[in-house]
Parts: sequence; structure tokens; C-alpha cells
Amino acid sequence: MRYSLLDLAPVPEGSEIPQSFQNSADLAQQAEAWGYHRYWLAEHHNMPGIASAATAVLIGHIASQTKSIRVGAGGIMLPNHAPYMVAEAFGTLAALYGDRIDLGLGRAPGTDMQTARALRRGMASGAADSFPQDVIELIGFLGPLDPRAKVRAFPGQGSNVPVWILGSSLYGAQLAAQLGLPYAFASHFAPQALEEALEVYRRAFRPSVYLEKPHAMVAVNVFGAETDNEGIRLRSTMQQAFARLRLGQPGKLPRPVDNIEELLPPPVLAGVNEALTVSATGSPKTVKRELSAILNRYAPDEVIITGQIHDHTARLRSFEIAAEALKAL
Repeated sequence: MRYSLLDLAPVPEGSEIPQSFQNSADLAQQAEAWGYHRYWLAEHHNMPGIASAATAVLIGHIASQTKSIRVGAGGIMLPNHAPYMVAEAFGTLAALYGDRIDLGLGRAPGTDMQTARALRRGMASGAADSFPQDVIELIGFLGPLDPRAKVRAFPGQGSNVPVWILGSSLYGAQLAAQLGLPYAFASHFAPQALEEALEVYRRAFRPSVYLEKPHAMVAVNVFGAETDNEGIRLRSTMQQAFARLRLGQPGKLPRPVDNIEELLPPPVLAGVNEALTVSATGSPKTVKRELSAILNRYAPDEVIITGQIHDHTARLRSFEIAAEALKAL
């Protein structure tokens, strides 16, 4: 089973965006050496702690700093973009870096409604409702050249960049199954419908020219360290960041704390912890045990590991522990 890595190019407190990009390139190079199959970046906007807003640009940077690992979007939020321009961008990436580029597509805007309007596409006309049509149109622009077509993407046409559907509900599972595309579930922050979505996807899957059988990816948070207590401490960064986001106060990635219970009110902490259920936290032994339980429960075809950790060195070590555990499993 392949294991991959999801990065949001986090901007920790006390740091700036240029350092974040250096950290991401360093992590990608290490991930390649640790056996990660893909390195995906996610589109978010108006968030001081996430620098992967211009996702296609950053994918190009990461691809230029690595040799063999697949690099892609997990994902591009399609309601923000014209499918034609996405095809040109990813066709360009494929022309530059060959068959290493992936394109995961999401239906959410990846931001708040005011920022979605600032992105200037389709907020009034309901761009999310045209998502299936936009996906099909985009795949057409990346597919074989149709000499009769009036509009063609150059670069893009004939690049056949693999397209994934991303989701955190049954909607994406049904669409991916119907189109015969690989499916990635955002269980690292919205695990509630995971089991049902996987069941729907696998049951309804129709073989296609892209895929003969279902291929489901599950996202897992890992906060690995030398001891269980240190892993729990590292996790407090993401707990704080998630709580601030839910309270409408996004900021840079917070420093970890020794006792998260003293910082967050019980109802807020309970909601955050529920969102982060699909996680493995602690020492290498604990991480391996908890990852094993996740694999046994959901039987994914692939896992994608993520984890918002303040200190870059600790973040590297956490992803290394995850790779060691998954390799052993």
C-alpha cells in the first residue's frame, strides 16, 4: 500500500512565508527519501497560517526541488477557477515535470464567503452546483486532442494528468464512483462520513478509461515524537489552530502547549478532538499501533499523512516516524 503526504505550507508563529516555502521543499526532499509516493499541497485562502494559496505555483516549486516523488494538488478548489485555466496550469506542470503531476479537485471554496467572492468566480451563479460539469470539462481539456473542438488547452491537451475527486461527504464519493475516478476523503479534519463514503464509493464504482477498480485514499493526522507525551504536546498546535479557525480567528500556526485542557473550553476542545479522530499520536510504537488500527478499520488503498506541527525539525521527525511505521505495516 502506498503512503503519501499532504502539506499546507504552514506558517508558524515567529516565522514568515518565505521560510515556509523553504521548509516545504526540505520536507518534500526528505519525503522522497522516506518512500512517500505523492506530495500534495492544498488550496486555502485568507489564512495567515497557510501559504499554499497559489497551489499550482507551489507545486512547480516542489517538483523542481525533487526527482521522483509525484507532486500535486490535494486539492484545487474548482469553484474558484475556470476549468480551462486549471487545465492550462496543470498541462504546463506536466510539460515541465512529466508524469509526476496529480490533480485533486474539491468542491468547497477553501475559504470564507467574502474571500470566495474576492476570488471572483461564480459565487452568484452557484459554482459548486456546476462541479460535476466542471470536472468533466476539465478532464476533456487534459485528455486526447479532439480536432473538431473549437476550444482546446495548450498546454493541457493530451497531458492526461490524473484527476482525483476529493471530499468529506457522500457527494464526492458518488461523483468519483460515477466517473470512475480515484477518491480521497478528508478524514484528517472531517471524519464523520468516512465509513459510509468509502462504502458508497466502492459499491457504486463504475470502471472507466482512468481506473479499472476503486482506489480510495484516506487522510490521517500523525503527531509522532520520541515519547507519547511529546506527541500529545505537538498535537496541541493543531488543536489550537483548529479551534481558532472554528471561532473565526485564524492566525499563524500556534506554538505547542503542555496542557491544552487549560487553554480551550471543554466544548470547543471536544469538537476539535472529534474532528481529529483519524489521527495517530505519540511514540513510534504508539503511532504504528494507531496507524495499524486505522488501516484495519477502513482498508484504504492508500493513505495520505498530514499534521500541522509548529517546529520544522519536529515536523520532519513526525513524518519520518509515520513513514517507518507504514513501511513496517
